[in-house]
Amino acid sequence: MAHKKDSRPRHQQIAAELRAAIMSGELAPGQQLPTTQELASRYQVTGQTVQRTLKVLKEEGFVIGRAGVGVYVRNETPLALQPASYFPPAAEQQPYRWISEAKRRSQRGSARLITVGETVPPPEVARELGLEAGQSAALRHQMLLLDDEPAELVWNYFPMEIARGTPLLEKKKIRGGSPRLLADLGYPAREHVDRVSARLATTEEFEALELPDDVPVLRTLRTVYTDQSRPIEVSILVKGAHRYELLYRDVIG
Repeated sequence: MAHKKDSRPRHQQIAAELRAAIMSGELAPGQQLPTTQELASRYQVTGQTVQRTLKVLKEEGFVIGRAGVGVYVRNETPLALQPASYFPPAAEQQPYRWISEAKRRSQRGSARLITVGETVPPPEVARELGLEAGQSAALRHQMLLLDDEPAELVWNYFPMEIARGTPLLEKKKIRGGSPRLLADLGYPAREHVDRVSARLATTEEFEALELPDDVPVLRTLRTVYTDQSRPIEVSILVKGAHRYELLYRDVIG
């Protein structure tokens, strides 16, 4: 079988190598990158190609330029989000865990509602909720922000028999978030299953999340179950892959 060659433009190939070096720690936070001349010599390219490379990395937030000094790796490493930390319901009278977890990291978390209402969900969501074709579900679509910057798009779907007549169908924020409300309604979360994939962003995601060109997104399909393995919530979560890592921790034995 013929070996496939990397046909991407040269500046994208170089950006990929530098990006990998930054994420692995080979290029440490705060470290100065080699000069344009040094990078051009190392990769056997023109200075213009190097500038295009650095432009990509700047737009993605991996490096910053300091006028008259050089280009440096940003001090902030990719943010490691631990999905399990958002799973338990917030304590009584406490904010949604997205907000409390952000505060723990010295960030400001917030949420902006986009759409709330009854809708026919996508087939994969209907399947996870156990709905028949054409059956509707309650939808809460929102944008999650960190320090007022778009961080994650979320589509939360709930069975209508649970959502009807509750704040899940009201276009206002829910104190403590949906996990708190579901627990109060008698549907405590007992288990969740995440399916994580990566792909290029749709136009809606690209614009809403203010993504750089050609950056993929991490997409999570999350199903939450209550007692007797009954599905009570299915969420689609989309975030820029260049800004976040997903941290999973299991205890063995």
